[in-house]
Amino acid sequence: MDGTVLVADDDRTIRTVLTQALTRAGCKVHATSSLTTLMRWVGEGKGDVVISDVMMPDGNGLEMLPKIAEDRPGLPVIVISAQNTIMTAIQAAEAEAYDYLPKPFDLPDLMKRTAKALEQRRRAVPTGPASEEEKERPDDLPLVGRTPAMQALYRLVAKVMNTDLPVLIAGESGTGKSLIARAIHDFSDRRTLPFVTVTATELQDIEGPARVLARVKGGTVLFDEIGDVDAEIQARIVRMMDNPGEHTPRFMATSQGGLSDALDNGEMRQDLYYRLSGATIQVPSLRERVEDIPLLAEHFLQRAERDGAPSRTLSDEALELMRAYSWPGNVRQLENAVRRLVLTSRAEEITRSEVESVLGNQPDMEPVLGGGDSEKLSASVARHLRRYFDLHGNMLPPPGLYARILREVELPLIEIALEATGGNQAKCADLLGINRNTLRKKINDLDIRVTRRRKLM
Repeated sequence: MDGTVLVADDDRTIRTVLTQALTRAGCKVHATSSLTTLMRWVGEGKGDVVISDVMMPDGNGLEMLPKIAEDRPGLPVIVISAQNTIMTAIQAAEAEAYDYLPKPFDLPDLMKRTAKALEQRRRAVPTGPASEEEKERPDDLPLVGRTPAMQALYRLVAKVMNTDLPVLIAGESGTGKSLIARAIHDFSDRRTLPFVTVTATELQDIEGPARVLARVKGGTVLFDEIGDVDAEIQARIVRMMDNPGEHTPRFMATSQGGLSDALDNGEMRQDLYYRLSGATIQVPSLRERVEDIPLLAEHFLQRAERDGAPSRTLSDEALELMRAYSWPGNVRQLENAVRRLVLTSRAEEITRSEVESVLGNQPDMEPVLGGGDSEKLSASVARHLRRYFDLHGNMLPPPGLYARILREVELPLIEIALEATGGNQAKCADLLGINRNTLRKKINDLDIRVTRRRKLM
């Protein structure tokens, strides 16, 4: 290896071991127990690769990654940590770390990854037009959400990311199945190899599988909407997976919903299903994670602004309406709606009426707008619950419904009660009839921002 490695870890033994191993391999090493020192070195232009712990005496290594990317675009950062390895892996991926290893790490493995990072750094071209693969790569990890459903998805993605297991990604249209597949590839060990999305059309002739394998070169093959593929093409996919050639790619597939009915009806070959379902990721619909709608909307507003659109925010009333809507087109429908709002809104703050105008002709919008002022709360809740069950057709909603419904009622109740009491938590707790410590815990758990406001009359 040839290059300079910056090592930041508060464990003296780890600094010593890494310094000795990297020096013997031919690298120059600067080691420190301080993130402040590390950031100074990065700012001075030192280092070709960074190896950093997460929990440091003067800060969090993951929180430094955006600053490192800003100061030194393309500088690879390898994160090592003993803290909550699954979630740290997700956080490292979201922060666009080059690689992540949990402690205790395997030293030869870390050396191999460091050598790979140095080689990639040497081959990096700072200017010039992007390749087709780079153009297809998403600008950020498309997993936005803090709800339990998304946290469970994050953990599963982290577990399967660097395995060779085939992955079946199931979910409704518009939930982001293909983007999740791409994210798994882009943050895996195969990230430098091709990612090839295959449709049924490309496999219609007998030479189709061979052409796909020649293109993918050991990267990742994604079969788009595998449930729509006919029996002949399914057979070709089975033979393709059984005989992948010299460089075995990773196989993934997307499907709208589960494939159990297709199996029962004989529309899906059992051998293909069992080959593809080494790991199954169920992507939640947007109505199963309503609490994420404000976060997603803000994400899309910021993306539009980065693309040159004017800066926009959503009023509380606009967000309330967006949370009440069922979004049958899921995240894709939400993104399109936000893009249209950015272009059509007359002021910086998007109003409820502007959201009504954009969503007014959308499916399932009429019940949201037509409730009526005289409707009792229990009737309104019953109507929304009935619609929620109806949206699942003949299937039951995902487990955990009781907690999700309670949260949906609890969040606006506490927010409105806090507003009515001018942000006074003691008065709010008394109004609600709960202990003040209980109120504080709920404010933290629900991520409610408390501000002093004029009391409502």
